Amino acid sequence: MAIDLDKFDRGILAIMQTDARRSAESIGAQVGLSASAVQRRLARLREDGVIRAEVALVDPACAGRPLTVIADVEVERERPELQLRLKQWIAAEPAIQEAWYVTGEGDYVLIVAVRDVQAYEALMQRLMIENANVLRFRTRVALGTLKRGLALSLEEPAA
Repeated sequence: MAIDLDKFDRGILAIMQTDARRSAESIGAQVGLSASAVQRRLARLREDGVIRAEVALVDPACAGRPLTVIADVEVERERPELQLRLKQWIAAEPAIQEAWYVTGEGDYVLIVAVRDVQAYEALMQRLMIENANVLRFRTRVALGTLKRGLALSLEEPAA
């Protein structure tokens, strides 16, 4: 459900997406509001679910997970109970950073951060053993990161 965001909300959100530690005073100075107005708006944006979380982005290499792998996973049958079991498995696996249920050749795209190829191979073996519905997977290894982020474009929607 879309929430009606004015220019101040969009300005606050743009700043928060790049640095959630900024003070209300600093944000207010940049968007043209008082610190208390920024705090009220932030509280509303959190309450309305526009701001879902405020997290720290950790460098994978510094955390011992320098290898990023993109896996396309294909399932044999799309029965709801089998899909649910696989989705729960994916959600519970810490090495899987992102997971998308998609159309096209594969059924899921997984973004995986692991220590090395052996750790990735062990993860995928577990995936196949614990989810008999998985037919196959295809692997792509990221050679470098060109862009990584979670920030959404907050441009004013066209009228």
